[in-house]
Amino acid sequence: MSARTLAVFIAVLAVIGLLGYGLLKKSSDSLAIGDPIPDATTSLPRLDGGGTGSVADYRGRWVLVNVWASWCVPCRSESPTLERFYAAHRGPDFTVLGIDSNDLSTDALDFAHRYRLTYPQLRDGDGNFAQHELGTTGVPESFLVDPQGKLVVHSLGPVTDRYLSSNVVPYLSGRASG
Repeated sequence: MSARTLAVFIAVLAVIGLLGYGLLKKSSDSLAIGDPIPDATTSLPRLDGGGTGSVADYRGRWVLVNVWASWCVPCRSESPTLERFYAAHRGPDFTVLGIDSNDLSTDALDFAHRYRLTYPQLRDGDGNFAQHELGTTGVPESFLVDPQGKLVVHSLGPVTDRYLSSNVVPYLSGRASG
């Protein structure tokens, strides 16, 4: 075996090892269905600058937590969908809560205005809450939290009308099994 072949083989093993480590780490950090949202009382600044807020502020309600960023292309496609869903279902028993992550606040505010987002928005500027407490691996990610603060549905990537009607509405209407 030549030195070059050996080097390529070792590099491939290193990549496989790193991918395996990443998958193991992600699975150990991930929230599982039924887990309480960790540090739900962690206060984050409101995106509009009006104080602070947390996931715990919505205890007693269903809350769809959506982690997003202004530079995220899939976040742009899902924002109108989330706004429509919020407009159709908001009330004393349900809200959408946006958490802008790893972003500049001016860019995030511009994004929220451009997409006419009316649901509450928090700012996780450095991404620590999303990454370390929620276990996100990117944006967008969405978490449906029940009124007791436990995770019932987790979505990686952008949500669609079909996804929301199939996976969120059954919980809001009391028809979900599980």
